[in-house]
Amino acid sequence: MEIAKKISVLTQQYPRPVVALGMFDGVHLGHAAVIRHAVDKAHEIAGTAIVFTFANHPLSILNPEAAPLMIGSRSLRREIFKSLGVDVLIEIPFTKDFSRKSPEEFLELLRDKIAPIFVVTGPNYTFGRFGRGNGRMLLRECDAYGFKAEVCRAFTVDRKIVSSTRIRALIAAGDLSGANELLGRNFTYAGTVVNGDKRGRKLGFPTANVEISDGRAMLPNGAYVVRVIVRGQNFNGIANVGDNPTFKAVKRRLEVFIDEFDADIYGEEIFIGFVSKIRDEKKFSSADELKAQLADDLRFMRNATVG
Repeated sequence: MEIAKKISVLTQQYPRPVVALGMFDGVHLGHAAVIRHAVDKAHEIAGTAIVFTFANHPLSILNPEAAPLMIGSRSLRREIFKSLGVDVLIEIPFTKDFSRKSPEEFLELLRDKIAPIFVVTGPNYTFGRFGRGNGRMLLRECDAYGFKAEVCRAFTVDRKIVSSTRIRALIAAGDLSGANELLGRNFTYAGTVVNGDKRGRKLGFPTANVEISDGRAMLPNGAYVVRVIVRGQNFNGIANVGDNPTFKAVKRRLEVFIDEFDADIYGEEIFIGFVSKIRDEKKFSSADELKAQLADDLRFMRNATVG
């Protein structure tokens, strides 16, 4: 479906739109502030809170080698938007054709297909070919396109601006508490459960195996206390990130033991929220040594404050 038509179909039944514009990768504290502001505006005017974003990062098309690792999946992002009070999500693919739109053509798209009352962005939002449109242009030109615009201030923690770039660096460095602070929640990896070698089940610790995408941010190898959402329910768990060095090495993946849970969830998506680190990944001399360590990890997890 042609993009403009898709947008029109998504919005035609919703009155008085208030639109939050942004990539919102990871939906960190700064992103959440922009979205909440749009939601509050929508409530003030008995309108509709809309997020207009892209399904893929623009750099994945414009400069693939420079495209950043995504902090969260699209499904996780949708869940967070919903929790923030967003009524409608417009999530379109960023394509080469779309990248050629001038800033003026982008504003015309907003006017003609959404007809917003308000548009809200963060301070670094750009739009249109070569990113020539920015907050200053939006504030200057909005009246001509029939809406009001607001550009939110940068969100800071300890006087430092919260950004996806900072969070990616913290995740890569293994600073989980730092990343979680800036996200305003646990760093979460969403993925589909796939078949593994079932070695954990033989050890008494059955695990759900989730592949790690090359395009997604992930913590360093190790064992972590996690909260797992399965079928809408929350469980405590232990996640191991790594390539299973004790046995035959495998492609780097997540293996998650979900405490007090026993069901067939192959092919289902689960959400793994990382709470704290237990230990680094290591190679054990035997299956019995690994089993003893897993028992210690389980005791650690059960004694930890999980949230």
